[in-house]
Amino acid sequence: MNLPENLKYTKDHEWLRVDGNHAYVGITDFAQGELGDIVFIEIETQGETLNKEEVFGTIEAVKTVSDLFMPVSGEIVEVNPNIEDKPELTNKDPYGEGWLIKIKITDASQIDALLDVNAYKAHINA
Repeated sequence: MNLPENLKYTKDHEWLRVDGNHAYVGITDFAQGELGDIVFIEIETQGETLNKEEVFGTIEAVKTVSDLFMPVSGEIVEVNPNIEDKPELTNKDPYGEGWLIKIKITDASQIDALLDVNAYKAHINA
């Protein structure tokens, strides 16, 4: 299982890659593996400012639909344009081409409350 050390993680299996006052958000390799084949991703919150742990969209796999949660508060400034036509990118490359949203962080202090790679590994018993 791939768990990059430069990311922050949530207990809900989202990851956060900080880039200045913006960040990219996606789901972890563990999460995509548990979901199975992802067939649809719905994110209709672009332009909205959401609080930490609010739902920003849903991800549908062959066997289930799951909510997607904000790892930190922020404004959703971009939705990955490739995942609408190719949701399987989130299975194939969850940390690269399969990212979900780009946000403008509104409270950077919340980043410190996220899990580092070792804490996330402990959370999923990896």
